[in-house]
Amino acid sequence: MLTRNDFDQACNVVSSVVADTKLIESAYLSERTGNHVYLKPENMQLTGAYKLRGAYYKISTLTDEERSKGLITASAGNHAQGVAYAAAKYGCEATIVMPTTTPLIKVNRTKSYGAKVVLHGDVYDEACEYAYKLAEENGYTFIHPFDDPAVATGQGTIAMEIIRDLPLVDYILVPIGGGGLATGVSTLAKLINPKIKVIGVEPQGANCMQVSLKEGKVTTLPTVNTIADGTAVKTPGENIFPYIQKNIDEIITVSDDELIVSFLDMVENHKMVVENSGLLTVAALSHLDVKGKNVVAILSGGNMDVITMSSVVQQGLIFRDRIFTVSVLLPDKPGELAAVSSTIADVQGNVIKLEHNQFVTTNRNDAVELRITLEAFGTEHKEQIMKALDEGGYRPKIVRTSL
Repeated sequence: MLTRNDFDQACNVVSSVVADTKLIESAYLSERTGNHVYLKPENMQLTGAYKLRGAYYKISTLTDEERSKGLITASAGNHAQGVAYAAAKYGCEATIVMPTTTPLIKVNRTKSYGAKVVLHGDVYDEACEYAYKLAEENGYTFIHPFDDPAVATGQGTIAMEIIRDLPLVDYILVPIGGGGLATGVSTLAKLINPKIKVIGVEPQGANCMQVSLKEGKVTTLPTVNTIADGTAVKTPGENIFPYIQKNIDEIITVSDDELIVSFLDMVENHKMVVENSGLLTVAALSHLDVKGKNVVAILSGGNMDVITMSSVVQQGLIFRDRIFTVSVLLPDKPGELAAVSSTIADVQGNVIKLEHNQFVTTNRNDAVELRITLEAFGTEHKEQIMKALDEGGYRPKIVRTSL
């Protein structure tokens, strides 16, 4: 079993390459949840995620012969960058197998550290299977992204920093994909203070650890479906599962919709970009049935491509009623567009886009359709705009927003 000495050694090793990500107190999230919420911003690490910790420590434990064979791993992106960077530091070659769905920014950054990237499979599990095959064929040393106690020990150094910065921490929320981060953090937290509650958080569409704990054994999901690509894992780690059983107090699952609005919250209120998997803990805050506690949410990574980012922002604005599209009917005659625009302006609505459809009925004098995409301050303002349009005789109907 992992000991305090193991974690102390790991802290000494990784301190030379990781940033000291100090806790950030969140007034916004504290007010919303009724707890004292702190963020552990591992998205600010050099490689954009906590994975550098486990990769670097694991490689430090290898022999020169094992390193000289070349390293290989499978990863959806963050472990890939961690291994690539650590391998470069140790002067050894690295091959990374990544799912074909991996965001481009993660692929390019992995290559930038000098690693060879092979794209294979739609999810991590398929990439991992292929990586094992390449390791056997070429004699590479495999660095598992999570199912390795040494890797988990490196990840667990996060808990040491959390408790150093906040000795009276009550709850630590940790994202779970395969379970390496949760293993390290929960094991060290319990070694230091058994009273600390460690809560694992998974996407609803990839809750392999929750299912495994319920079944009492490692269980493989038939499929995974989540925007949290870094935690889209079908099977949790076999070697680390006993640590999870012993030290994780609870599993919370969150929906993709919750991750989307959490991204918007982080950008607007904390000016930070956090990837979807890293937002699991933020989304889980509203599920905690406690008040007045010191709660730390680990933001595990911030590697997100711009296209995904823009899509998530757009959806977040829609979910928060900050952007919506309304269909109104009006006579096809001069002045009607100005009249409906004036109605919207009177209640401070901001028009983003207009679509004019003259063929909604065969009688154009009766009505033509105008679809208006609007920006509002939120739900209350949206309802105010809808009421003004209704009172103006425009028979408004909400339709699917298309930007």
